Amino acid sequence: AWYVPCLASLETLQELCRKENLTCKSIGITNRSLKSYEVEYLCDYKVEEGTEYYLVKWKGWPESSNTWEPQKNLKCPLLLQNFLSDKNEYLSRMREGKALKVRNHIKALKPGVADYIVKKAKQRIALQRWKEELNRKKNHKAMILVENTVDLEGPPLDFYYINEYKPAPGINVINGITTGCECADCPAEKCCPKEAGFILAYNKQKKLKIQPGLPIYECNSFCRCGPDCPNRIVQKGTPYSLCIFRTNNGRGWGVKTLQKIKTNSFVMEYVGEVITSEEAERRGQLYDTQGNTYLFDLDYDSDEFTVDAARYGNVSHFVNHSCDPNLQVFNVFIDNLDLRLPRIALFSTRTIKAGEELTFDYQMKGSIDLTSDSADGLSPSRKRIRTVCKCGAVCCRGYLN
Repeated sequence: AWYVPCLASLETLQELCRKENLTCKSIGITNRSLKSYEVEYLCDYKVEEGTEYYLVKWKGWPESSNTWEPQKNLKCPLLLQNFLSDKNEYLSRMREGKALKVRNHIKALKPGVADYIVKKAKQRIALQRWKEELNRKKNHKAMILVENTVDLEGPPLDFYYINEYKPAPGINVINGITTGCECADCPAEKCCPKEAGFILAYNKQKKLKIQPGLPIYECNSFCRCGPDCPNRIVQKGTPYSLCIFRTNNGRGWGVKTLQKIKTNSFVMEYVGEVITSEEAERRGQLYDTQGNTYLFDLDYDSDEFTVDAARYGNVSHFVNHSCDPNLQVFNVFIDNLDLRLPRIALFSTRTIKAGEELTFDYQMKGSIDLTSDSADGLSPSRKRIRTVCKCGAVCCRGYLN
């Protein structure tokens, strides 16, 4: 489905709801806020006749309804803390490299400071709503957090969270498998991997034990084994709480883990729209003009299909490239044994500390399609504009492609 963004501002929608006495939780209009006043954020500050006042934006009310309130009337310590923190952050940035005198007893904020505080408050609310939306849509237990301490960038406007492949019309990502293993103990018996001619991918600790390039065959929905089977890993989704965060070196959003990840552990799956290679070629030329791409060739057996995570995807959409990555790509087969349509899983290549950014190499086999201009056998239409790499690794190649 294609979505059309609403052109009306949040304030306009709130005003319309109030006129019609309608509730809408997503824009802050509830039965409670229709009948009462709740502080959404603080916009400005002044001192008059020795009394401190804050300009209040009321939750569910348009900005035209903002009022100045004395501090003694405000019962919102966290919002006051955010206001002061944002003010100090703005002033500290303005003071960088300058010898400015700090006044502790200001009578009013300068317009630039107040404007920044309002933008930061709106961003904080937007990111909180986005975090709630992501956690509402995900199908795994681990949490997704969102963080931006770098700039005023808010949630991406044209990105929709999905948990599994979204096939384009005419593409079938489920091939109608109707049989599964009869194992009572999958690691010890002739399970799904052995039927496909390969070894079981995981050890007893549910860690990967095969080399990159080999496929993973997990037990499927028709297998006799239960949900605790050691050969059911990728299908359960990421087990780690992750944070989508704003990078401070111009790489946009990134992803970091909030928990320690051991070597050879499953971290996340790469999902998006499944399209033909011909459609990927057309989109790729458009993405080149924008300086980015999320095209991931499914080339385990052929190059017939590509995954495009530009508009539809999961947390992996935000994982950055590194020439020295801590994640490795593997092809996985579960309920679809079509070799042209593997699922793409990312596993840790080493121990990853809590708070460390997650990365993978866009030039990995079967990885994101950022083809070099000098690649052999490419037609002119398949050549890609070279993109400068900002990974910062000691072994950085200088370009993503």
